Formats: sequence, structure tokens, C-alpha cells
Amino acid sequence: MDLILWRHAEAEPGTAELPDESRRLTPKGIRQANKMARWLDGNLPDSCRILVSPTLRTRETMAALDRKFKVLHELGPNASADEVLAAANWPHSREPVLIVGHQPYLGQVAARLIAPMQMECAVRKGNVWWISQKQKEEDGLQTYLKAIMTPDLVLK
Repeated sequence: MDLILWRHAEAEPGTAELPDESRRLTPKGIRQANKMARWLDGNLPDSCRILVSPTLRTRETMAALDRKFKVLHELGPNASADEVLAAANWPHSREPVLIVGHQPYLGQVAARLIAPMQMECAVRKGNVWWISQKQKEEDGLQTYLKAIMTPDLVLK
């Protein structure tokens, strides 16, 4: 199984007048989302299931990819790593799953799967962490970090 974690791109700061759920992407965030969407579109299998937080900034990030997705309220900013893994059906899903969401839970999921001695990994805005799990005859099930991609590394 492949679990791909995509943190939303840069968003405007929250204010007393602007609820957290309504924060939009900044112009830089739109550029980040577009770059990562190009990279993902060239690398994601067609069978990838895409699950997105209900916040505006995650939906705007995902809109750059132009693929079908499902908004899950369980993936809101206050989700837990357990809720994310349950939504992805990790490790039982036969199809790859892309989660478009938030820190700290994306970093907590990454740490749990690839660096269990750490509480959380720092998944930066707009970045993608691709985690894979394979059955190895000699070692059983292995989980490994397949890729970390940042918008800055995507060629124009």
C-alpha cells in the first residue's frame, strides 16, 4: 500500500474575523499547489483514492490536481493520527491513498510509520511525503519512505 501525505500549501494567516476553516491560499500557496499537482499528476496511479480535509485551504490545494476526491470531516485540522490512518484504511487498503491535510497530524502519521521513536515529523507547507509498505519474504511487512517532494524541486 502507498500512503501519500500532502500538506496544504501556504495559506493566509488566521485572524479573529477569519475562521480557521475559511483561510484561503496565498499567491505563493497557489504556485506551490500547482507545482505539486503537476508532480503528483505524473506520479499518482489512476486508482489512487484521494481524501481531503474540509478546510478551504486544503480544498484549494487539491483543486490544482483536478482529480476526483472526497472531503472527510474526520480530516479537519484537529484530527488525530489514528483517525487519518483509519480513514486511509492503513495498512489494509489495496489501492494507494492520498491524504490532503494539516500539521501536526500529517507529521504524526509519518513519524508513526517511518520513525516510531519520534513523536512528529515536520511536514512543511505544500510538501508531499510518500510512504510505502511492501511484503518482503525474508523480513515480512516493511514500511519505508519512498519520497519527499517539495514545490521548490518541481521543475517548471
